Parts: sequence; C-alpha cells; structure tokens
Amino acid sequence: MVNYTISSLVEQDLMKEEPISLFSPSNPKPIKTIFLSNIDQTLSFPVETVFFYKVPPNMPSSSTADIAERVRKAVEKVLLIPYYFMAGRLNFNSDTNRLELVCNNAGALFVSAESRFSIDDLGSLSQPNPSFHRLVHRQGLYQKSLAETAVFTIQVTRFECGGFALGFMTNHAILDGKSASEMFNNLASICRGEALKPNIINNDRTCIRARTPPQIHFPHKEFVNPTTKTSSRSIASSFTSRERTSPSPLIFSDKYKHKLFSFTSEMLKKLKEKSTIKCSTFDAILAHIWKARTKANFNHKDQDQESRVLFAVDIRDKISPPLPNSFTGNAVVTGFATTKARDLIEKPLSFGVGMVKEGVERVTSEYVRSVIDWLEVYKGIPATSGGGFYASAWWKLPFGEVDFGFGKPRHVGPVVSGNDEFVLFLSGYDYDYDYDKSRCEGKGINVWMGLEKEKMDKFLSCVFDI
Repeated sequence: MVNYTISSLVEQDLMKEEPISLFSPSNPKPIKTIFLSNIDQTLSFPVETVFFYKVPPNMPSSSTADIAERVRKAVEKVLLIPYYFMAGRLNFNSDTNRLELVCNNAGALFVSAESRFSIDDLGSLSQPNPSFHRLVHRQGLYQKSLAETAVFTIQVTRFECGGFALGFMTNHAILDGKSASEMFNNLASICRGEALKPNIINNDRTCIRARTPPQIHFPHKEFVNPTTKTSSRSIASSFTSRERTSPSPLIFSDKYKHKLFSFTSEMLKKLKEKSTIKCSTFDAILAHIWKARTKANFNHKDQDQESRVLFAVDIRDKISPPLPNSFTGNAVVTGFATTKARDLIEKPLSFGVGMVKEGVERVTSEYVRSVIDWLEVYKGIPATSGGGFYASAWWKLPFGEVDFGFGKPRHVGPVVSGNDEFVLFLSGYDYDYDYDKSRCEGKGINVWMGLEKEKMDKFLSCVFDI
C-alpha cells in the first residue's frame, strides 16, 4: 500500500484501455444539423471536469468493481438516446461562415483505466492539480480536424482502494455549466437504476438567433472587435470565433506562475463588511481579486489605462421571453466591469464592488439581444487581452449532488490549464458524505490563477490585505 502523498500523476501511474466509441441507439434519420447561437460560437473549447468518489464505509471496496462497465452501458444504452447530439461532431459550414453541430453519430469516446494508488494518495483534492488531466481522455486540440474530434469523452479510473474518478470532456459550444450538470445528474440517475428526468432536452437555439437587421444598442466593451483591433486569430485566448474554431495555441505558455489562494469564511465575511454596500460574496471577492490583480498588472505610469474584469451572467430569466428550464445551449453572456486602473487601486473596495454589481445589472433582455447582434456583425471574442481576465464562479455549479450510487462526490473540479486569462473561484473544501450546502458554504473559496512571475510577486504582496 502506498503510504505517501503524490505530487502529480504520471503516465505510468495509470493502466488505460484503448478508447472505444459509443453510439446513440436512436440517432435521427436523416442526419440532423443543430444551429449554434452566436454565444455558442465563441465557446468552442473543451471543458474537462473530474468527479472523485470514495467507497462509503458501509460498502465493500469490491462494490465498485464494475463501475466502468456500469457507466459505459448507461451512456450507450440510455443517455445517448435523449443526448444523441453528444455523439455528433462540430463542423464549420463555409457557406454560412458558422460552426454547427452535425448529429452524425460518429460516437462519444469511452476509456476504462485503473490506478495503483488510492484516492487518499492524491492528497487534498480541492488543491488544483494539472496532472489530473490524466483522469480525462484527451484527444489533442490541434492534431485532429473537427470531423475527427469527439465532443464528449468519458474516462472511468478505478483506484486501488475501490474509489474511482469520472473524467468528462465536453465542448462548451454545446453545453454550458448548468446544462452539463443536468447531463451528469441524468447519467448518475441511470447508473443508480432510476429514470431520466422528463422533458430534459430543448436543443432549439434559434430562440436566441440574431435579429434581422442586427440592432446594436449598447457599446460592448466586453468583446474584442477584430475589425478595429488586432485580429482575434492572433490573440492568446481560449475563446473562439468563426475565424478561429479552436483555442489559440498561444495560451499554453510556461511564462506564467500559478498559485492557489484560500479565503476562509471569516475572510469572506470581512470582505463583505469592507465593501460597505449590500453585495454577494462573489461581488466582494471578485472586486478584491480584480483590485489586487490591477495593482500587479499596472505600473504607476500605466494606471490611466483601463482595467477590465469579465464574468458570466445567466440569462435564462433575464431574456424575454424567458428560456425554458430544459434549454441545453449556452444561456450565459459575458458581463463586465471596467474603469481606470488608478481609480480601482486608489478608491475603496466599495468602488470595485459597485462596478461589478453594475456589470451584472447591465444585462437586461435588450442588452442580451444587443450582444447577440453585435456578435453577428463583428464576430469577436471576450476581451481578456491587455491585463483583463475572465472570472469563473466554478464553486456555484451544482456538481456536488451527482451520485452514481456511492454517495455524493468527495470532490469535483475542473482540470486547470496554464494560461492567465481565467481566474477560477473553486470550492474551498472536499465534500463529505454528509454533505449539505450550508456546511460547504462556510468552508471558504479557493482562487486559482496565473500571472507572469514578477506580477505574481506583486499580487502576493497585496492579495491578503483585507
């Protein structure tokens, strides 16, 4: 038995079987093509999520011996009936100059693996570990064409202790966080021998199609306009456009230093008190991180430049008419806050909090329609260049309830990458079997981010100035 904590997984730590293709048993005939919205078009990148499960104390470790087979059968025999499109492929249609989802049943990919370690050997699962990518089946971003690249992969890794990890790759152009969590919950329900939720899929994204003619009624500082700035093709970004359907290879750089910053519930409470205005925990910590990053990114002589933060705003209830609960596409737009770096640095935290709140409140139904029309005309991408960043409130996603028959996950998290444009706000805890939301919300938030080394040193000098 290994009795030490490993720092990272290497290829030799896992025995992986060859990937197999899983097909929908009821794919539409003739082949169906799904329209992807302008919001979907900017998000054609893989999202990797890993769920960790331990064997409950009242069950033997052998009870998970068939977990890989159980998950595989659940996907190919049941899940891919309503989610048939997850066995399809993205395609760039040169006639329409758009990405589309072709439901050609080319297959999702499934991998079964075993590890010689126990889950406890991995240490604290709430600490982001880039080597956890080995628990997800990766196809490579640039080696394959869209037609050859699955939009859904599943890897089941069983550990020596009987615990297991479920690693999923989905494409953000097809599912947002809420839609992905619903799919994972449905898969878990099948594995428990229960039924799928009724009316779970509404894949008609034409309800958020651009207007004819487009009507842009707001300035959209949250996007880079490639007709007036550097072409979006040359910008180091994970976001995609109709002229670049995969993330830029420039995002993978070794010049960034990544660190995890843990904020306890007491620290979060102090930040909210320091804000002096009514705000959410996310408003307060985002404004605080934005201010600290701005101090790190902007020298004194550059502080008249704009500092920008971006964040996702759910539009399901904001747009008119409201999107149905069963809507499967991306129902988020990019909110933003921007101000002179000097103002953000010199003014109290309440100033930044107010800017963030204003960014959320700006997203009305008419604003959402204007965003969609702007993207129709300019085909830009979120403006994370020039020191801006995209904040992802990952801890809010409802992944902690996904139960495959062995209790709730010990931990769920994204596979972290090597760029500086995303700041991830993660759960500050490993889930327990008696998990309940009120307890977890008292456990704090972990912030994962990257900066160039010199800037990271500056950030470290002020990030805990609370």
